[in-house]
Amino acid sequence: MRRIALLLVLLMVLSIFATLKPVRAEETLTVYSYDSIEPWMKEIVPIFEKEHGVKVNLVLLGDAGQVLNRLILEKDNPQADVVVGIDNSYLQKAIQEGLLEQYKPPNAKYIPEWIVKDFDPTFHLTPYDYGAIAIVYKKKEVPNPPRNFEDLLKPQWKGKLIIEDPRTSSTGMAFLLWTIGVYGEKWPYFWAKLRDNGVIVVKGWSAGWEMWDKGQAPLFLSYATDPAYSACNYNDTGIGAVFLNDTSYVQIEGAGIVKGAKHPELAKEFVNFLISKEAQEKLPLNQWMFPANGEVTLPKCFSYALKPHNPVKLTPEEISKNTDKWLKEWTAIMVEGKNPEDISPTESPTSTGSSTTSAGSGICGPALIVALAAVPLLLKRRH
Repeated sequence: MRRIALLLVLLMVLSIFATLKPVRAEETLTVYSYDSIEPWMKEIVPIFEKEHGVKVNLVLLGDAGQVLNRLILEKDNPQADVVVGIDNSYLQKAIQEGLLEQYKPPNAKYIPEWIVKDFDPTFHLTPYDYGAIAIVYKKKEVPNPPRNFEDLLKPQWKGKLIIEDPRTSSTGMAFLLWTIGVYGEKWPYFWAKLRDNGVIVVKGWSAGWEMWDKGQAPLFLSYATDPAYSACNYNDTGIGAVFLNDTSYVQIEGAGIVKGAKHPELAKEFVNFLISKEAQEKLPLNQWMFPANGEVTLPKCFSYALKPHNPVKLTPEEISKNTDKWLKEWTAIMVEGKNPEDISPTESPTSTGSSTTSAGSGICGPALIVALAAVPLLLKRRH
């Protein structure tokens, strides 16, 4: 009888274990992203691994442009489950290449409607953060900063503005798109005048920041969160930021499931986790962007950051269709020193603001371009 009782107990235990959810400790979720996301990932990935009993293989590939190219190369044999960091400049290309599965996570209900509408209502990518570029300056040195694009063309700012090359910097590309959103097809005339006013063009954000920090020019194209970064890390409230023409250009970044992922269900859980309050609360002080989850309370020092205002409207489709042409025309004006009349007109979006720039302006030599390299567009954050 004792043996029979022990056998029955053993059978009951085995039946209980058979109904339990399988342990996924041996599963590995592969996530592709860009280098500068690492601080945020270091804080949140261990939480996800502990909650789900899995391992996350975080593959950092330099910048978002490299991440996208890697996904395209691996399209027929995908190695990643999740991609994190594709922004609105590259969104449409990722969709057109058929790299992403559509998935609307449950936590998407906490994302403000305007972010979803402006980014990807189809949810090939789920937005996890956003922010805007701005002209930054030191308040003691610049008590009256420029307030619109036309101000940048005034003699008082000749040779005093540092911007990034749109061919090698996401910040520079965002500035180009900002001017296109404001000036429409007249944008080449603005850039020709900006060139003639001695604008300094550098390869990337880091080079520009170093020049600006050393006082080589008082104005610098950077991020609207820079004042918050300075206040949070150095207790310094002496940095200001300004949007031009009462508009802003908003960068939105998203995460999605790679088509053909080996662990699609786990990938869904990871995307949903990225926009959870737990993960999003750790985003501002690591990414220096605004969290997409509207339920998150921002750190106090973020009161010094400029929140995007009156964003210019350029759709991912418009950007994808025209980027190569816009960059070619920008190069003709800024590097080759050509007149706007010498390049073919751009069929760009309708202007959201009126330009006072004259089409008949005299054109001189090319702008001062520092550390210029004609390489593919990079989308790397500044950290």
